[in-house]
Amino acid sequence: MKKIIWVLVVWQFACFANVYGQRVINVDLNKTSGKLATMFNTCIGAGRANEGLRADWQQQLEYVKKQCGFKYIRMHGLLTDDMAVYTEDSKGIPQYNYMYADALFDFLHKIGMKPFVELGFMPNALASGNQTIFWWRGNVTPPKDYNKWQALISNLVQHFTERYGAEEVKSWYFEVWNEPNLSPGFWTGTQEDYFKLYDYTAKAVKGVNPSYKVGGPATAGAAWVPEMIAHCSKNNIPIDFVSTHSYGVKQGFLDEYGNSGTVLSKDSLSVSGDVLNTRKQIAQSAIPGLELHYTEWSSSYTPADPVHDSYHEAAYILEKLKQVGSAANSMSYWVFTDVFEEPGPRYTPFHGGFGLLNIQGINKPAFYAYQLMNKLGKTELANTDTRSWACKNDKGGMQLLLWDYTYTLPDSVNNQAYYIKDLPARSKGKVKLNLSHMPAGKYTMEIYKVGYRVNDAYTGYMDMGRPKQLNKQQVEKLKEQNGSPVAIRQIEIKPGARYSGEVDIRENDVILVNLIKRS
Repeated sequence: MKKIIWVLVVWQFACFANVYGQRVINVDLNKTSGKLATMFNTCIGAGRANEGLRADWQQQLEYVKKQCGFKYIRMHGLLTDDMAVYTEDSKGIPQYNYMYADALFDFLHKIGMKPFVELGFMPNALASGNQTIFWWRGNVTPPKDYNKWQALISNLVQHFTERYGAEEVKSWYFEVWNEPNLSPGFWTGTQEDYFKLYDYTAKAVKGVNPSYKVGGPATAGAAWVPEMIAHCSKNNIPIDFVSTHSYGVKQGFLDEYGNSGTVLSKDSLSVSGDVLNTRKQIAQSAIPGLELHYTEWSSSYTPADPVHDSYHEAAYILEKLKQVGSAANSMSYWVFTDVFEEPGPRYTPFHGGFGLLNIQGINKPAFYAYQLMNKLGKTELANTDTRSWACKNDKGGMQLLLWDYTYTLPDSVNNQAYYIKDLPARSKGKVKLNLSHMPAGKYTMEIYKVGYRVNDAYTGYMDMGRPKQLNKQQVEKLKEQNGSPVAIRQIEIKPGARYSGEVDIRENDVILVNLIKRS
């Protein structure tokens, strides 16, 4: 780690320049742009509901919630048979059971999180067919009896109301199914069949309480949004929000094992371009005020893509969220943990899983992107730099989160062949920071960094020889990179002064400067 050298009150640490001239960030603490949009930590994803009954899953979620500030969590499989929600007796009479669901939702309530309730998949006793998806066999067929499906949803939502109270459930979201446009993968029916499922579900939810929020279509690739809104508007079907998904790769389909060789898209507006277009579609629709929730997004849609483990992912996350701005009400990263069994249990500690944490709870670089965003103050400062956020809080402090995003994947090489390598980051020169109208006083300056071999567990894992299993000492060693500041300094800012500094940055580095005013 390079030492930070102070000359007067000018700081130098890792940053950025390009061949066209030095990057300059000007921040005036008297010029604000409003409340910081926190759609980035409104919601986070998880694999399936049954995994939420595991002790390690719960421990990791509580940790991630505390560090990153997530408010909602969305997961598959609430209604699949491993949650024991629905069966029928010998006469075909429905039998409901919510013991497992209660254990999961009680835990969420205990740690201060709310469910973004995905209603799926189909209980086998209610299914019209036997087609399933994933190792854990989520049934993806329409109900054999839509009235029984509606009765199940009504009973379930009424149960939630009795257990948690109507005022609490009013703050939840009920999302109908998952990616029904990927047929027959996630849904064996047609679009018309999905709309029928949605209609029955929406009526069930609103029948318990008209203030409860229901929406969809939860599609892959930002699909079906105009059609969904038009259907609801034409048929007077309730809809409170639009949900859909986007991923930043350009080949593969339901690629659970990463066998197709995914390729990170070169499109500078991958993911974010979908979000902006969906917001435009809503604005031009018959119901222009609908909330927009991207209930899944990431760089790649396979849980076997090493880009998820790479230091590149932290900068990628920030790049996309900055581009989205306030276009979405939430951007739910898929997912918080590698305790995730769509392709079945995994046998190596770093296998390209979706998670912010690996199975042993080791922080990946992606985790730090969210942890650092959670340190930003509530008020955003005016800032023309497209790869940074400048904020201040009500205690006189300010934060500057900046990054470089550089696409480094060579042509004709897929993610699985590239991101498993040791990939040193090249220097991008220096960034100049000009800070004006900072309140006079004494400050503690914390400097955080994420990048190549800094809070980069995967390269540490490579240095160990990529063992198939980690022993206790190896886990502890990898956890030593825990996101602590790389430097802490005490400074004093004089009245009326303007302060400038330069910082060095490499490809795909992420840096947070946190100025804490001391009393």
